[in-house]
Amino acid sequence: MKQILLIFLGGGLGSIFRYLISNMSTLYFTKIPYHTLISNSIGCLIFGLVMGWAFKNNQMNSPQIMLIATGFCGGLTTFSTFAYENIEFIKSGDIYSFVFYTFISIVISFSSILIGIQLLK
Repeated sequence: MKQILLIFLGGGLGSIFRYLISNMSTLYFTKIPYHTLISNSIGCLIFGLVMGWAFKNNQMNSPQIMLIATGFCGGLTTFSTFAYENIEFIKSGDIYSFVFYTFISIVISFSSILIGIQLLK
């Protein structure tokens, strides 16, 4: 039960953080949905840091993993929004934005996790 509560708390905090990023970034960016890219990148970096710490300290089942990696990062990152935004690019015929956004999202997300893990080695 404790793990479920930690995930619930972390997920709520991550979702609120994503909401704030979305509101802030729509003031500055218009065409490319950078709010999802920013949320996913930050979430992946945090996830990499937490998992790097967990591997290093043999803490894969710790409460910190439930709270931060599963809960917070799960609430912050969003694959469904990423997929929807790409469908909208395709429907509007904006193939350039679709390719650019997909490529940059994948590269930055993977790099963020790798950087997070490497920082704690």
